[in-house]
Amino acid sequence: LRLPLCCFFETRKTEMLRRILSPRWAKRLATGVTHKIGLDATHSGMNKFVGPQCPNFKLVKDAIRQFAGNASAVLARRKNSPDERHWIVPFGRNKEFVGRRTILRDLLTRILPSADKDDCQRTAIRGLGGVGKTQIALEAAFCVGDAYPDCSIFWVPAVDATSFENAYRAIGQQLKVPGIDEEKADTKALVKTALSRGNTGSYLLVIDNADDIKLLFGDTGLADYLPFSRKGSILFTTRTHEVAVKLVGSESHIIPVEEMSRDEALELLQKGLKGDQMRDTTSTDALLDFLANVPLAIRQASAYMAEKQISTTQYLGLCKSSDEDMIELLARDFEDRHRYKDIQNPVATTWLISFQHISDHDPLAADYLRFMCFLAGKDIPQSLLPPARRLKTVDAIGTLKSYAFISQRKESGTYDIHRLVQISMLRWLAEKGEQKEWTAKVLQRLADVFPFPEHEKREEWIRYLPHTQRALELRKSADDEEAPAGLLFNVGESLLMLGKYQGAEEMHRQALQLYEKVLGKEHPDTLTSMNNLARVFHRQGKYEEAEQMHRQALQLSEKVLGKGKNVLDKEHR
Repeated sequence: LRLPLCCFFETRKTEMLRRILSPRWAKRLATGVTHKIGLDATHSGMNKFVGPQCPNFKLVKDAIRQFAGNASAVLARRKNSPDERHWIVPFGRNKEFVGRRTILRDLLTRILPSADKDDCQRTAIRGLGGVGKTQIALEAAFCVGDAYPDCSIFWVPAVDATSFENAYRAIGQQLKVPGIDEEKADTKALVKTALSRGNTGSYLLVIDNADDIKLLFGDTGLADYLPFSRKGSILFTTRTHEVAVKLVGSESHIIPVEEMSRDEALELLQKGLKGDQMRDTTSTDALLDFLANVPLAIRQASAYMAEKQISTTQYLGLCKSSDEDMIELLARDFEDRHRYKDIQNPVATTWLISFQHISDHDPLAADYLRFMCFLAGKDIPQSLLPPARRLKTVDAIGTLKSYAFISQRKESGTYDIHRLVQISMLRWLAEKGEQKEWTAKVLQRLADVFPFPEHEKREEWIRYLPHTQRALELRKSADDEEAPAGLLFNVGESLLMLGKYQGAEEMHRQALQLYEKVLGKEHPDTLTSMNNLARVFHRQGKYEEAEQMHRQALQLSEKVLGKGKNVLDKEHR
């Protein structure tokens, strides 16, 4: 008779054990129990608690309470359930799975078939692609299987209709469902009926990658084939909040998954590398910052570093060398036995799937995502986005938040977007031949909304400035080079007012080059631009350069307008 087990282990080093045990004997103290909880204590302090509010005591109490609460249901289920337990999971246990203890504890109180004796429990794990939803579901499935040996585990990928039906057929064949192998069998309906009957026994059904709302609720209607049994429980993984709500019916049944904590991210990186590859702790920390603590990005980076035998310092250098190198690294495939063979693994590819879903289902949301990838990643004002009807804007922003591509800041109407998402989006636009078009669109929109830096509008132009500077860095690919000239001027004046003279000089130089190229050297706007650059020289103490530029502008002005007339005193606004 197998009983549910829980292993508590110390997270602090015990000096006495370290001295008296050799590594070979220390390994024998390890346990194969899979439901493990770390306590903030040494080995000798494992059973010592300062009081009922002690965090360690609460962890032990919660585990015991869970065992006690499930005891009657476990015994009854063992008495009444069939002898054979079924296991259809396409992956082995991920020995490199780390962290996520809070999420797992929450999951294991929800997804047990006995969690709700009056209903078929439904739970959804929702988060950005690559954040680790599938791996969390996989670990949870093994935990349930270990603790409840009479509970069957079924795994169904919902990437497309074919993968869903193939998985259902495999379930039907293992359950020996009558008619399942007939040529014209309605496989999904037969398996739904079989799993809805009480004589199947208790089970956990995992529906992985339930992302496509049309596939689930449109003409294909895969959601119609989900079973209902009070002995069953269904766990979904999905990228979209909208799908999660439709599948489970309540916010309370949705578990959001975000990036790893820094300690978890570091532990995951350590799993794939040797110690000397992470010797530079500063570079390692900076790399995890760059990868935003996203598990898939960390796995991809560690796989490359392990293969090429390079350090975190060297890999970080590659990431920072150029956007092109960075994009290529994010797009490289790598082997992972705990992910689907027919689906590419790179984090950039993972997000491209979501980009395509959004493009198909919410064009305005797709446009907003394209637009945001040209801006700074933090504190993006909604007022910068292309205008649209209020309802459509609300829907579009909601879609991007639902896919976890953007997050809303505490201040209403401002958003953050992942740097890695921006890079992946730019790659997608380049592959589709749309990057030049969107660079021009973004710059034109910014030119329309960025005000002349007056004191009265200081809050507005200071908020827009970092986003405009980021977009201007990408302007070389724009077809319409005339559009940013006025924008370059306003940005240059803004930087001048902030005392950032080098940046102001660069903006005014670029503006002058554009005016000369598009309008010619003798155009009044070009002459005014020369004067603006001369002012910047003067503010920096470059008096000779300022005088030379002023004289050149004056000579050209008199040539064009006549002696005694010039544009140097005109205000360029």
